[in-house]
Amino acid sequence: MIPNRAMFRQTSVVARAGCTKLPRENIKKASFASLRGARSSPSSVHTILLQKRWQGQKCAVSQPSLCRSFSAFSPSGGSADASSSQSSFAGAFGVAFLAGFAGCAILSGDRKNVTDSEAAAFASFPPLSSAPSIAPSIVKNNDEVDEETDNFPVYTVADVAKNNGKDGSRIWMSYGGMVYDVTDFVPNHPGGSEKIMMAAGSAIEPYWYLYRQHFASDLPMNLMEKLVIGRLNEADQDKIDEVMEKMSEESDPYALEPTRHPALIVHSEQPMNAEVPEKIITENYITPPEYFYIRHHHPVPFLSEKEIKNYHVKFDLTEYGGKEVEISLADLKKLKKVEITTTLQCSGNRRSGFNEVKKTSGTSWGQGALSTAKWGGARLKDVLELAGLKDAIAAEDEGLEHVRFESLDGMKSSIRIDKAMNPYGDCILAYEMNGEPLPRDHGFPVRVIVPGYSAVRNVKWVSKVQLSKAEAEGPWQRGLNYKTLPPSVTDAKSIDIDSMPSMMIGSVFSGITSAEVSKKGRALYNAGDNVMVKASGWAWAGGGRNIVRVDLTGDKGKTWATADIKQGNDQKYGRAWAWVFWSCELPATVGENGTVEIHSKALDIAFNVQPENCSHTWNVRGLGNNSWYRKIIAVN
Repeated sequence: MIPNRAMFRQTSVVARAGCTKLPRENIKKASFASLRGARSSPSSVHTILLQKRWQGQKCAVSQPSLCRSFSAFSPSGGSADASSSQSSFAGAFGVAFLAGFAGCAILSGDRKNVTDSEAAAFASFPPLSSAPSIAPSIVKNNDEVDEETDNFPVYTVADVAKNNGKDGSRIWMSYGGMVYDVTDFVPNHPGGSEKIMMAAGSAIEPYWYLYRQHFASDLPMNLMEKLVIGRLNEADQDKIDEVMEKMSEESDPYALEPTRHPALIVHSEQPMNAEVPEKIITENYITPPEYFYIRHHHPVPFLSEKEIKNYHVKFDLTEYGGKEVEISLADLKKLKKVEITTTLQCSGNRRSGFNEVKKTSGTSWGQGALSTAKWGGARLKDVLELAGLKDAIAAEDEGLEHVRFESLDGMKSSIRIDKAMNPYGDCILAYEMNGEPLPRDHGFPVRVIVPGYSAVRNVKWVSKVQLSKAEAEGPWQRGLNYKTLPPSVTDAKSIDIDSMPSMMIGSVFSGITSAEVSKKGRALYNAGDNVMVKASGWAWAGGGRNIVRVDLTGDKGKTWATADIKQGNDQKYGRAWAWVFWSCELPATVGENGTVEIHSKALDIAFNVQPENCSHTWNVRGLGNNSWYRKIIAVN
């Protein structure tokens, strides 16, 4: 077996210290000291072997160096195309999409006894900042490990390269001196099979150095230990180590991240994922940019002054019979400017509620992965017409049903053409947020705004727009990332993922951000006493559906009080893209533990209403939790 956490703590020692540039020899000394203090334990076959190879490696990997150096890992010639200054950032990520590799175990069958609980928990482990700073005890001494690992077959880089999935071969990868057969992971890899296949027949070290969430938990190695088939030739691994060492010394892909407000609740620093504290959510109807929630998959693109000056969005209408057209930011600003106020919500908002039923895969968001802004820019319809789209209905009749978006960081997503071209759909290419240029965290220079849709369709840092007969490729559209499996399915081996739609239009949601008991002169209350509670919060629905009503209960649904909608109830019918704020005073009963429990639920104009609990809507990815929102208040 491959022990796990100790190895990860060692390899991420610098990451947890904020990528401090510590002398390599000092880190080695600390690592060997940990090895010397090891105790024995049954789960330890490869930890020391892996640590021997990776102890003290710095975590910094620059995007350009990742491109330049990747061929050293892949005898089959893996590389990234960075053919222009604008594409250099995105090109670097062309070889760096192995995030979620271990998490695919739950969705690829039980090949070697990977448990549901292990796999479902993969993407929910804590941020680097919360990881212990001292590695757990190493479990076997070097002699024991050398003796046991001698029983594994030894493979060369060339052997691994031959097993790249081509011509029906198996799919092998190497990491830290070990060789793994990941063939059965590939079809249902949450990051998309095309991404994991980029590492087929090669080493995965550069991927995991970019996607540092792999170093925050023992889950990846718990899962990979099921797939180990041998050891990598020592000399070949030495060469990989040398390349990684060189890459790690050049620069840190996260070195130029924007400064974030300290009030945000950070779930992951690299990449940054942070939500808005409960009490701040409804302080402002239009969320200030510094309080806007942040959801990133990669480092934030940084453009030089020259790149900003030369920035353009490429419009590809070749499937329509047109051509590729480059439209600059200046060109966008010449078109009529419109302003759209819309709420964006992460598809995984309130995933923590699902986790109370059963563990899911993903960041354990509270209710703060949503915010509202006034976006300014050009209508997507106008820009597509400028690029050469003359008849959208005719284009759709010819099967061109999708408008694809691609980001500077390689993220891809798409929407239907009828939404993109609907003058009442209010899709825009935004270059302003709340009257100011877009902040880098929120899409500078240009992002697409798709009102009423899941935030993942509102692509940031747009570099390309394409009219196509097929939806966007990639994990964010076609993979499992944004698809909801049935509640009973925790293994997608028998599921046809391609036939399942991705999340698009939002459901109906509400949340309580403030609640207090009106004491009315009393200091203490006993169980069974009736109290009055003053509560306030938010509600919104996808698809432009107006909120009709928000109801609250203090007795688990026996009686209900209707809230007063204070802001947002003046939105146009069918184009209510933003939330409403509400307040309510309702009776509640004190429980045995001296608390009061209240719930909220919203109703929209299609008479969609939030379900009572999330047990029937639970899904392994933890998407779309819109059950009654529960708030517990201490009375005394």
